[in-house]
Amino acid sequence: MLAPGLMISACGLLLLGMNNKYSLVVNRIRLLNEERRKKLRKVDEPEFDYQENVRLESINKQLEKLTYRVQLVRNAVLFYTIAVALFVVTSLFIGFSYLFDVTRINSFITTFFLLGMLSVLGGVIFAAYETYKGYEIVKFEVESEE
Repeated sequence: MLAPGLMISACGLLLLGMNNKYSLVVNRIRLLNEERRKKLRKVDEPEFDYQENVRLESINKQLEKLTYRVQLVRNAVLFYTIAVALFVVTSLFIGFSYLFDVTRINSFITTFFLLGMLSVLGGVIFAAYETYKGYEIVKFEVESEE
């Protein structure tokens, strides 16, 4: 009876962190996109030099990678949210089982709980891969500035 409630709380913390990361990545995309638009307006001007062209290409690659990264964050959030829903259903089944003294739904309880745990695992995998991709983007940005 206690496990689904604890998992709802744990998923809530995971969701809080991922939503924060989501907003940071989206904000970074918006800032880079704004910088890109400003640079594109200057492309035809004579003072547009090699360094600005390199920066524009760097921005384009970063935007491509950040867009992929935000998809990973979205997937992690989706998996965590599905897990919360499955844990809520598990809790409801446990409540019905005690309220109506029905033991036949124990297999449903176990199934929904395990599906919730698999969903958490999926979210953790997406979150870990997103962290790896985030490192790649920072590494690329530092190397492109050298």
